[in-house]
Amino acid sequence: MEFDETLDCKGLSCPMPIIKLAKTMKKMPSGKVLQMIGTDPGSKEDIPKWCGKTGNQLLGTAEEGGANVFYIRKA
Repeated sequence: MEFDETLDCKGLSCPMPIIKLAKTMKKMPSGKVLQMIGTDPGSKEDIPKWCGKTGNQLLGTAEEGGANVFYIRKA
């Protein structure tokens, strides 16, 4: 999947991935896609919920090398 920016949250645990995600998304222009990589198992539930609450679009998820990868389009 194509993306415009990457946010590496590997090794961070809740709530830091969501905090970093929110800060990064605020800086991005609408329509751009962020690739977020994290190892916190809670992110599998947290990221889709966060997207639902904020109006950002979760385009897809994947697992790569023990990390969860999320693709999020800025609303």
